[in-house]
Amino acid sequence: MPARPRSILIVTDAWYPQVNGVVRSIDKTAEELAKLGVRVDLVTPAEYRTMPMPGYPEIGLSLTTARPVTRRIEVLKPDAIHIATEGPLGWIVRNYCKKNRIPFTTAYHTQFPEYLRARLPVPLGWSYAMIRRFHAPAAAVLVGTPHLRGLLEARGIINAQLWTKGVDTVLFNPSRRAPLPYPEPVFLYVGRVAVEKNIEAFLKLELPGSKAVVGDGPSLKTLKARYPKVTFLGAKRGDELAALYASADAFVFPSRTDTFGLVLLEALASGTPVAAYPVTGPIDVIGDAPVGVLDEDLRAAALRALDIPRVACRAYAEGFSWAASTEQFLAHQVAIDWSGQRGK
Repeated sequence: MPARPRSILIVTDAWYPQVNGVVRSIDKTAEELAKLGVRVDLVTPAEYRTMPMPGYPEIGLSLTTARPVTRRIEVLKPDAIHIATEGPLGWIVRNYCKKNRIPFTTAYHTQFPEYLRARLPVPLGWSYAMIRRFHAPAAAVLVGTPHLRGLLEARGIINAQLWTKGVDTVLFNPSRRAPLPYPEPVFLYVGRVAVEKNIEAFLKLELPGSKAVVGDGPSLKTLKARYPKVTFLGAKRGDELAALYASADAFVFPSRTDTFGLVLLEALASGTPVAAYPVTGPIDVIGDAPVGVLDEDLRAAALRALDIPRVACRAYAEGFSWAASTEQFLAHQVAIDWSGQRGK
């Protein structure tokens, strides 16, 4: 069995101040790796000048040449390299590793082709060709669910390996439940407020009580004007976010394109049942477990979710941990032999 890496370089184009599942996954994994005595170095957009991503200004794209990034790799000489995203930094490190025959792993956190198609008339075939090219040299492409692995294999990405996510069961806890100042029952959405999240499928539902949306994004202004009866709370973090999860009566997840849906586990850990479509993410996180309702009729799913015992949701979420997720991540890392590499 190969030795556990003592140092890992994680490269990500998604980082704070972005608030999303990719950032939280990387942050929690780095935290758990440190507990195991593994040194983690991060390459993120925080270190470089950035420009707003066209059509999505909340995301900053790094403006840097390859040399500062690759020089850092040569100085650090990590035991393993993981590339988390297919953005500018990801491509720089991917190309460097490929050129110098350095093994690395990647992750497929976001269904980029589907997200792009939701905004522009770009054929999926074109986008998936780019995705295949990016991930092809990787020793493993880490994905969150078996269902997603199957979808990628059908698209010609054959080196996908499972890396399930975890949830912070201390932060997200039913004990934070308190009355909210909205008519009950309260149906909650947490995530980016963007077209690819299919959020209007939730907002237009005829439901009793009230709807609350937590998150920011490019569609926020438009949707606030279109749905004045919905409570838009903006982005929340930490204790405030955890209290909202626990205080809602049902969590509605309208996305059809998420690769996992970390928010599903956060809601369940808070004791809040889930309503979602039977698609990638919910299928693997919820499946047949009696903690959520998966139905093409999202309204019916949301109403039925109200009858699910909250204690069952919490008990189910306790089976997921970041410690187990990180061990799985470590098992896929590939040792680097720097003896014959440039910069030695």
